[in-house]
Amino acid sequence: MKPLLRAELIKLRTTRTFAALAGAAIGTSLLITVLVATISEPSADDVLADVFNSDTSSLFIVFLALLGIGGEWRHRTITSSLLAAPDRLRFLTAKTLAFAAAGALLSVMIAIAVAIVGFVILSVRDLPLPGFGELVEQIARNALIAALLGALAVGVGAIIRNQVVAVIGVLIFWFVVEGSLMALVPEVGKFTPFTALPTSIADVDPEDVGLSSDAELLSQGAALAAMLAWIAAAFSLGAALLRRRDVH
Repeated sequence: MKPLLRAELIKLRTTRTFAALAGAAIGTSLLITVLVATISEPSADDVLADVFNSDTSSLFIVFLALLGIGGEWRHRTITSSLLAAPDRLRFLTAKTLAFAAAGALLSVMIAIAVAIVGFVILSVRDLPLPGFGELVEQIARNALIAALLGALAVGVGAIIRNQVVAVIGVLIFWFVVEGSLMALVPEVGKFTPFTALPTSIADVDPEDVGLSSDAELLSQGAALAAMLAWIAAAFSLGAALLRRRDVH
């Protein structure tokens, strides 16, 4: 498993797509941080969520994972990959772990950049700063969420191997279907994997992510368990389809 995981990490490190999306994620997060820290005047209670939670890694790692697994089919590298690693279950496991690690790393990189810029701007403006312990906890939670979403996206990409269909489908589900479920059927919507569950795990105010302030979400522990169930289901179905598909 270690050689497979190392190979997947090398693929990630050496592809232009990863560099481009990582750069876009960092740039977007920093832009949001600069705008919020410069224009607003957050209170001591709100500064952590308002200024230091501008982490867009979750969105970009999902894109990266969908493109990464789908690219194996589009560019026909799946054949050589499986020739080097005939066990398709181990191949998918390595890819899942690699993108989970990439999600966590990207989130931490963004958090460090955001923290530096945020502290500098707020210090210059003589505005409240968050506690170090609270900031570290938030960084850890965001890294966990990015890792979980990266792993989930690999499973989704293994199910829907067309990159365009996978990306568009996830975007529609994320920003249209999940929002509708939360508004119309909240008892179902609280189990959605891209909005409700990450919000519960992050332990942030639902309003901060566009949800109703009175939204009834799961506890952190229950949300994490539900998220792992989503990942397991997507991985299992993706692995089953991968075993059946002809890669020649």
